[in-house]
Amino acid sequence: MKLKLFLSIVLITSAFVMQAESASGRATKQPDLKIAYSVHVGGDDYEIFVMTLDGTGQKNITNSKSVDWVYHAYRDKLYFVSDRDSTRRKYFLYEMDADGGNVRKISQFLAEDSWVSSRKNATEFVVSSAKDGKRHELYIIDRNGKELKRLTNDDIYDNDPAFSPNGKQIVFRSKRTEVDELWIMDENGGNLRQLTRYPKDEKEDKNAFHASAPFWEPNHNVISFASKQKGHYSILTIKPDGSGLKQLTTGKQDAMWHAWSPDGKWIAYDGTDENGNYDIYLMRSDGAELKRLTSDKRSELAPVFVRAAK
Repeated sequence: MKLKLFLSIVLITSAFVMQAESASGRATKQPDLKIAYSVHVGGDDYEIFVMTLDGTGQKNITNSKSVDWVYHAYRDKLYFVSDRDSTRRKYFLYEMDADGGNVRKISQFLAEDSWVSSRKNATEFVVSSAKDGKRHELYIIDRNGKELKRLTNDDIYDNDPAFSPNGKQIVFRSKRTEVDELWIMDENGGNLRQLTRYPKDEKEDKNAFHASAPFWEPNHNVISFASKQKGHYSILTIKPDGSGLKQLTTGKQDAMWHAWSPDGKWIAYDGTDENGNYDIYLMRSDGAELKRLTSDKRSELAPVFVRAAK
């Protein structure tokens, strides 16, 4: 959720927003596919909402006076961190149906404010935790929270891990170079290497993401992330070998946390409007057919695609 960061990100030009609102936005005709996202309701209250791909049917599915922040989806299940059974900002990982039912606590140890990812039909997850006394270490756990493997053990800020589509590699965000960069490793923690390098001609901003949480496109060997360059955040893609860096979003709109649809044809992301407020947008994976899905005064953030609950 990165609560400290999103409040500090600035304005965009209204022209880009008008473009987004006027675009045809022909969303995929998949009535069972929805977008789940996190909403800042007020104070320390963050709720999880779902809506259809055209922005209709927006519904609060958590209704809990706590921080509930969705970080992953698999089929019709959502995975989120929450402090509902804990103290303020002390999170555990939970599972629930896409309609908010059947809430189940997964982790028995504290989870970091971090994206998670799954493999093997969501029977295994890669997570970030400080459960062994070191900050933001990476672990593989099973669906009941049992530790299967510790991947890092160096007291370095490692966060936001994501499995490759075949589950054999893990990309994550790390401060090993003292600023956010993406790193990649094999599933056993070996063959660790740096993936991104912030442009040398960019002025470093320690309060901004040089590389944000990574997301692996489900059907091709491409990783996406956001980076603050030239004064605003854009979504970029890169290949796992570090080649093929490409900027996906353009203009002066901040485009930040995002998700790929299961078929890889669509990207949902949170972006700022002319008042600096975050809303959810949907576009083709090539940047075409941009459509704004939310437009109220609340901050709507970090969308994920999920199948409708059966």
